[in-house]
Amino acid sequence: MTVDSSPDTRLELPRQSSLGTAAARNLTTTTKSGPQMQEITSRWLLRMLPWVETKGGAYRVNRRLSYTVGDGSVEFVQDGADVRVIPRELGELAPLRGFDDVEVLTAIADRCVQRDFRSGERLVERGRPADELYLIAHGRISQTTVGRYGGEVALEVLADGDHFGEHALLDEDARWEQTAIAETPGTLLTLSRADLAAVLSTAPSLRDHLEDFRSRSRRRQNHRGEAEIAMSAGHTGEHELPGAFVDYELKPREYELSVAQTILRVHTRVADLYNGPMNQTEEQLRLTIEALRERQEHELINNREFGLLHNADFKQRIQPHSGPPTPDDLDDLLCRRRGSKFFLAHPRTIAAIGREFNARGLYPDHVDLGGQQVPAWRGVPILPCNKIPITKERTSSILCMRTGEENQGVIGLHQTGLPEEFEPSLSVRFMGLDEKAITSYLVSAYYSAAILVPDAVGVLENVQIAHWPS
Repeated sequence: MTVDSSPDTRLELPRQSSLGTAAARNLTTTTKSGPQMQEITSRWLLRMLPWVETKGGAYRVNRRLSYTVGDGSVEFVQDGADVRVIPRELGELAPLRGFDDVEVLTAIADRCVQRDFRSGERLVERGRPADELYLIAHGRISQTTVGRYGGEVALEVLADGDHFGEHALLDEDARWEQTAIAETPGTLLTLSRADLAAVLSTAPSLRDHLEDFRSRSRRRQNHRGEAEIAMSAGHTGEHELPGAFVDYELKPREYELSVAQTILRVHTRVADLYNGPMNQTEEQLRLTIEALRERQEHELINNREFGLLHNADFKQRIQPHSGPPTPDDLDDLLCRRRGSKFFLAHPRTIAAIGREFNARGLYPDHVDLGGQQVPAWRGVPILPCNKIPITKERTSSILCMRTGEENQGVIGLHQTGLPEEFEPSLSVRFMGLDEKAITSYLVSAYYSAAILVPDAVGVLENVQIAHWPS
């Protein structure tokens, strides 16, 4: 047998001449960031609201007596294709505000007749006799009239929950002062004057209530619905001056501070052994507070008791004229109040505003806000807030508000000087150790918001944000 004496031709791995990085990392301290959190946003609403000290945990908003009542939104229940108005919701109508006989309200609701309408249908005609109340369950209806110079003038756009024609129920000579045309298909309920009269014949309590409403309607009031202060102007000589006084609401609204709370738990072993280079308890607390502040802003927008979307006056809610947020719609929102401080909209809504501006060749200015450049319209900043909801139909809302007590605007409410206060109106209380060696801390944030007068907040509702101009 022949032995091959040729050199070994197998490949040999190169010898390592220095320490590898994988092994070297075992002897070094890694540079690291603090724990990051995606939920953190700019929270412009919390930054822009002036915060008012609220001792006693409640803030009372005193206003002049107002006689304008019942201009709210009506809610419905749906069973398949059938729609019914909730009887108590009829109290949102001006003539029925404050009437609480459920049996009578149910009788009225049972007499409401459902009517489906199609796009472009004329529901009422200006100048025709009016004998029905219209409650809009779903859809959009535009109202127009004839202007001084003969042309058609747009009045307003009504949508889900709105109503018109209350005057037709109590005035036999009533006529329509506007034309109502359906912009989309939808459903409404009608209540005729004859049906209301049939209920009245068996409900003396309702007759008394409507008579009281008529007497209140005859009282003199200013254009805001407040009791008028009698005065004389432009007179000469020894003219007898009228006496006057400023009447107040007898039952002013009180806003109680709300609370957001959580219990932070940290194991003592973590706090003892893994506390460097970063303090574990402090980092846990920092992120917990960030989450609480995010929830605070969400509640200020969406809470049914004090949230701005739910507490904005119904007369300050408007609909876009064509769906997407146009410059005309923003102007319409601005003109309803003095001293508007800022707009507030979802970031996707702001993108839709930009598209509509671009389509018209408009380029909004930017203003400096705390060292940050933000877009503005008519000098009023447009600020993002992702807490404003977006519906499945891709519609959202835009808020516009005036702020501050001195301006009769919107204010934030809080109370400082709390026991174990960590930040203004936020406390962190040690709750002790349990049998598992876990330390617990109660983290509490107290807050609310108050709208001092109704026109401090306006809302552009049902804004279409999925429209792309061609």
